[in-house]
Amino acid sequence: MIVRIMGEGQCTLADSHFAELNRLDEELLGEMESGDEAGFRRTLHALLDKVRELGEPLPDDSLEPSELILPAPDATLDEVREMLSDNGLIPG
Repeated sequence: MIVRIMGEGQCTLADSHFAELNRLDEELLGEMESGDEAGFRRTLHALLDKVRELGEPLPDDSLEPSELILPAPDATLDEVREMLSDNGLIPG
């Protein structure tokens, strides 16, 4: 799967990591629904850090279509809310 973090670039990520990312996504969704700004910020950074840790960066000049687009680390709760589908950031 090709994942883009807005403002950072793309990486490839094995489908086997999907469950772990989905768990963080569900936690993020719960924090957004409850308005927990501190929890939201912590979990967003954990999600992005996990993608960076597990993913293999694509070259900067690569323009592959992204299967998953994640917000930038400094995205606000409202900006992320606009990106959400009914299933969170990571469709499942």
